[in-house]
Amino acid sequence: MNSKEKCGTTSSYVCNLSPTQMFVIGAVGGILLLCTIGFFILLNMYLGGNTGTQPAAHVAAGNPPAAQPVAPSGELAAVTKDDHIRGNAKAKITLVEYSDYECPFCSRFHETMKKVMDKYGDDVRWVYRHFPLSFHQNAKPAAVAAECAGLQGKFWEFSDKLIEDYKSLNVSKYNEIAKELSLNEKKFADCVSEQKTAKDVDEDIASATKVGVRGTPHTIIIDKKGNKQVISGAQPFENVDAILAELTK
Repeated sequence: MNSKEKCGTTSSYVCNLSPTQMFVIGAVGGILLLCTIGFFILLNMYLGGNTGTQPAAHVAAGNPPAAQPVAPSGELAAVTKDDHIRGNAKAKITLVEYSDYECPFCSRFHETMKKVMDKYGDDVRWVYRHFPLSFHQNAKPAAVAAECAGLQGKFWEFSDKLIEDYKSLNVSKYNEIAKELSLNEKKFADCVSEQKTAKDVDEDIASATKVGVRGTPHTIIIDKKGNKQVISGAQPFENVDAILAELTK
């Protein structure tokens, strides 16, 4: 049987293709099929919340494994009176958190940290530092606003309200919180509009970069002897509690 007889009802175009041409068409078709299958697999992983498809800065933040005693990859700037410290300023255990007001994982971890403070009281101190991520356009302006509130002694109160409503960050929201906290509204508004505290936020960012922070939340625990270990991501209270229970014995 010749090649034309083998074609049967197949179109004349296909029948006239050379073996090389048919091989190339088959190979391209196979690649396209694999790409299509891969696309739907990745789409399913994303819709299912698999953190592997998130931006690099959030890989460590969503659904992290249990906290492990890993040392910081760089030098941590010393805690000073210029830092925002919650709790006993002279506590033997320090938790330095680098955070982003627009980060949903930071909002989750903020609740963990409040539980830590409730349980451990004077045994620990919570130091908050800014690390607004580049793809969160409202994060740095929110940090500037929080620092402006800090100039009037309301940093923590302002921060709590920002991070519990991280989806609604804008100037109107900042002014609303300022009024609720009885701040001098004109001084606050001028501070925000003139970016008077931007340098303080930039100093925290530089500190974060130096110590090796890549995503948020990123927390470093300093024990009584000055040893440091990292808590990456939005760890649940149980994981942080297990570490602190050992360190406060």
